[in-house]
Amino acid sequence: MRRSLALFVSSAAIVVMASDSPAPAPLGTYKPAERRHWSLQPRKQVTPPVLDDAAAKVWVRTPVDRFILDRLRKEGLKPAPEADRITLIRRLTYNLHGLPPTPEEIDAFVNDKSPQAYENLVERLLSSHRYGEQWGHHWLDVVRFAESDGYEYDTHRPDAYRYRDYVIASINSDKPYDQFIREQLAGDETDASNETLAIASGFNRLGPLRKNAGNQEVASSRTEVLTEMTNIVGAAFLGMTVGCARCHDHKFDPIRQSDYYRMQGYFAQTQAHDIVVASPEEQAAWKAKAAPIEAEMTQLRRSMRKLPEEEKAKVIEKLEALDEKMPDPLTAMYAVKNETKQMTPVHILSRGDYRFKGAPVGMRPLGVLLEENAPELPFDTSKPRTKLAEWITDPNHPLTARVMANRIWQYHFGQGLVSTPNDYGRMGTRPSHPESLDWLANQFVEGGWKMKPLHRMILMSSAYRQSSRSPIEALAMEKDSENKLLWKFNRRRLEAGEIRDSMLAISGRLNAKTGGRSVMTLIDPELIKDLKRPQYWQPTKDKSEHDRRTIYMIYKRNLILPFMQVFDAPDTMFSCARRDQSTHAPQALEMMNGKLANVYAESFAKRLLAEKRTLDERIGHAWRLAAGRAPTPAEVKSAMRYLDDGPDQLEVLKEFALVLFNMNPFLYVN
Repeated sequence: MRRSLALFVSSAAIVVMASDSPAPAPLGTYKPAERRHWSLQPRKQVTPPVLDDAAAKVWVRTPVDRFILDRLRKEGLKPAPEADRITLIRRLTYNLHGLPPTPEEIDAFVNDKSPQAYENLVERLLSSHRYGEQWGHHWLDVVRFAESDGYEYDTHRPDAYRYRDYVIASINSDKPYDQFIREQLAGDETDASNETLAIASGFNRLGPLRKNAGNQEVASSRTEVLTEMTNIVGAAFLGMTVGCARCHDHKFDPIRQSDYYRMQGYFAQTQAHDIVVASPEEQAAWKAKAAPIEAEMTQLRRSMRKLPEEEKAKVIEKLEALDEKMPDPLTAMYAVKNETKQMTPVHILSRGDYRFKGAPVGMRPLGVLLEENAPELPFDTSKPRTKLAEWITDPNHPLTARVMANRIWQYHFGQGLVSTPNDYGRMGTRPSHPESLDWLANQFVEGGWKMKPLHRMILMSSAYRQSSRSPIEALAMEKDSENKLLWKFNRRRLEAGEIRDSMLAISGRLNAKTGGRSVMTLIDPELIKDLKRPQYWQPTKDKSEHDRRTIYMIYKRNLILPFMQVFDAPDTMFSCARRDQSTHAPQALEMMNGKLANVYAESFAKRLLAEKRTLDERIGHAWRLAAGRAPTPAEVKSAMRYLDDGPDQLEVLKEFALVLFNMNPFLYVN
């Protein structure tokens, strides 16, 4: 154990001695082998391999390349040649912005003779607001961000967008990751009057929430809330399946069930807190409408306690009817606060069932990372989540920096050095380049926990600039079919949001507005009818808002937009560490016959018609917009043959545009 972690435990012991603490539950013991798992070990101080030969001096641009080239040589492999400039600008722009580069941007980069041309391109992309939008959506996937509760009622959270905007702004400002963690876990404990920190603390409320008008099991609901708060800490920050220890000791990793509930103890004081931002007049008007309804609902709930089960159903129907009459919630910031009077005593629960309470526990981090018999903090400890955040962001914590450095690597190369980014336990994979992972994590911490220096290190490398085609493909596939050693760049299909945003950009429809309330778009009425409360799906009146980037579309748990769903948009009930990429027939049907693709194809056609060009120029321009490159002679010939009979007819051009949307050069990044 590193010295600073030991000091953390020592300071915790002082607090415990100064206050009454629950009787500690049996700790269990940790076998030496459990503590030896690679991810639980301190990070090694690594020096990049020394490669002094002429070929290495030419290829190595950043220390990242030394690790990659050294490993390739040991396996008898070599890197692919560098990709051409058109490929590189398209790759970089999608990687950092999630959008295609314009023909003008491509020409400027291709014709830039400066030796700093590539570096300048990286800096321009990193300094754009669109960088935060693209990398913000990665984080929102990890923390399973959504704007509704999920489950049967799926109640809308109209002000949850504030957290999304907080994430985008934090990433654009290159906020240190340790500060980012502390603000989300304990922003309210830092400064309850600071709006930004209050919104950040809404991280603790991002999980799905089961609501029921007639639910009398308050303890059950509270247990689920605490479970959500605890599990996401393990998945997002620690890269560990902590939640698997809720019902019993973890089957594979050294996480005791008692550890799980000690982690949950940090949230025992945490309660939801909506900070209303409406005017006093608006609040008074709302209260006048809501108070009599709430009073009647309270009375009905009390009556249920004495009713037999068969009669409760009728009361629940009345409660649901009254709930639908409630006025829309006032504009608010979704935050949390500590309530010691409402503190939830935490016990080890048999099989995770709130009805079967075992020994009480206090707060404590995962025991396998602490000294044997490390003490607990009592429930009433001041600023408990701050203490959890301090443990997680300790510079010497073995997991935190590794997990985030790996996520950054993954989003650049398509797969992480650890290919199971939310599972660093025994059922996860070992790192393909362990020294490289530790070196990157060390650089991350030493660089002030900032992401942009890590981006630059990776993006400037020769490893990132490789072509997606290799002259040694056959040999390399035999030795490393998954390309874990990075002997070429991984070609990837665009994600759902990137496809939609690209069609908007290419067709000239993209609304570049940033931030603000999320957009509800027009969808099939049949889908709305299936919702518990269809009246709450109200499409945004300003139609131009419907053409905003996908990150600003509503994230509703029980209604993933059909286009997004068919292209593997994640289920927001759970943390998504890496989006799946499937290939199936409904995707082709959606891109050829779907309403969205056809509407955007028509707008693309109108754009081509509005720009006065010859047929040959029009074909070339269309290809450059959609694929980032000029068409080949064969592609020009095929397009000319198709358009020859109606080069100025909207319907013909629309079909041509639709074909471009369905071609691999549009859908894939090399």
